[in-house]
Amino acid sequence: MNLPSREAPDARPTKSPTKISAPVLRFGVIFLVLSLFSTLWSLASPLMSVPDEPAHTIKAAAVAHGQFLGTSGQTQGEELQVVVPKYIAETKSLTCFAFKVSVTADCSPGLNAADIEPVTAGTSAGNYNPLYYLVAGLPSRVLSGEPAIYAMRILSGLLCSLFLAAALFATTQSAHRRWPVVAAGIAATPMVLYLCGSINPNALEIVTTSAVFVNLCLVLENARDLSRVRFNIVVVGISAAVLANTRALSLLWLALAVLAALLMVPARDILLLAKDKLVLAMTGLMVLAAAGGLLWLRNANTLASLLGTPGTVTPEQAFGTMLERTFDIAASYVSQLGWLDTNGPTAVFYWWACLTGALMVSALSVGQWRPRLGFIVLAVAALIIPPVLQAQVVTDLGYIWQGRYLLPVIVPMLLAAGLALRSQTFPVTAFAKRVAAWAAGFTVAAHTAVFANALRRYGVGISTEANWGSMFGAVKWEPPLGWLPLTLAYLAVATLACALLHRHLFSDTLGDVHTDTRRGALNGADSPAPAQPRSVSSPALD
Repeated sequence: MNLPSREAPDARPTKSPTKISAPVLRFGVIFLVLSLFSTLWSLASPLMSVPDEPAHTIKAAAVAHGQFLGTSGQTQGEELQVVVPKYIAETKSLTCFAFKVSVTADCSPGLNAADIEPVTAGTSAGNYNPLYYLVAGLPSRVLSGEPAIYAMRILSGLLCSLFLAAALFATTQSAHRRWPVVAAGIAATPMVLYLCGSINPNALEIVTTSAVFVNLCLVLENARDLSRVRFNIVVVGISAAVLANTRALSLLWLALAVLAALLMVPARDILLLAKDKLVLAMTGLMVLAAAGGLLWLRNANTLASLLGTPGTVTPEQAFGTMLERTFDIAASYVSQLGWLDTNGPTAVFYWWACLTGALMVSALSVGQWRPRLGFIVLAVAALIIPPVLQAQVVTDLGYIWQGRYLLPVIVPMLLAAGLALRSQTFPVTAFAKRVAAWAAGFTVAAHTAVFANALRRYGVGISTEANWGSMFGAVKWEPPLGWLPLTLAYLAVATLACALLHRHLFSDTLGDVHTDTRRGALNGADSPAPAQPRSVSSPALD
């Protein structure tokens, strides 16, 4: 009698342990680092120390409790009335230090976590699109008092970090990605990270515009083999949908991001996208979201909530004045914290001026015209948009423009400069490594100096005399966990971020361009590009 044979126990197939692909790990690391940055800023900034944070906090809590639109008398600049927990309504009383750099944050009366009864409160953001606030306000449903506000900040920071990570990760996916990665490091200014750690949709507007632009550029670069960039196609669709429903100007930023990306490739490559079902689905999502955002903007009359004092100058005078102030407001792109009252150390501005100036001049010097076209369009937009928009409202509202409003253009512009340089040789010599190491070190110092200076401003105040020594004995206000542990943690995260960036730049596995040969759609080639390294190394994120 023949019995069926039995396999030996050691002959059975075993499952190999699941390995995380390199792109997934890289995205996770970028998201983790950015989340740490935003969380540290959330803790370090006194509550309601970010511009307009009380209005956005009240709006977020109202939306989280089901009130998407407040009630108004339809008067320009009138705050809309919403119903929120009392401790949320009292956030307006926490801004005693606003516009007064010598006044420390200990003047704030604080919040009583027991004050949860519903009351009526006014907010200038009452008729803003509720999408961002629906997420940011969630902690107010389960927490109260100051812990609820900090949790709202942290959750908002995680949301913004997710989209910013999607933008920065896309720069690492390009076939020749060293210069785009350098640009990403420059574009992530202290101001961008600071806003990510606050309750303010301005941050979400910045990161989603950046995510749309860079990921769309990557998709267009791979238009002849979209299987490599499935993940990025989805990122473009979702980021665009969120952006279109963020703020009043978000649709303008979305249009600019898409236009700048499309101008960097030949029209025939754009047509290739129309054959892909996923591209068509994401395009449909973008169109529907844009229509929804426009519908909300029109029906809710969002622009009617803009606050300001009527001016006496003509629109023509306002246009000229704003054009003249182009570089004056540039400080807001780097470090203008608080209620526009706390500039970073002067050396930080000089350092970022060197970095951005060198990057922009290099982008303009690229031989082919098509790679730099997106950068030029965004640079012109950054120059013209503030004067044009300010001139339209100066009669009714006076001068209301703030530099941070333009960061959804400035950050993609710097990223576009890096993308324009992809066809240029990136030096990988020992000298270049040392230069990059010093540059990374100065960048770490600049980020940390801005962070520490903000803590000094709220801890001991800023006066005409240096008072850093007071931080070690006469500090009047400290954030949760203390100012020194937070500063050391920020220094550690900044050091880690720059060390990872430096390592990525000089990795031997990165492909790079060593000639000026025309080599693809994004470099303006009129003939099919020669074979290139894959821009995405794992199908898991395609």
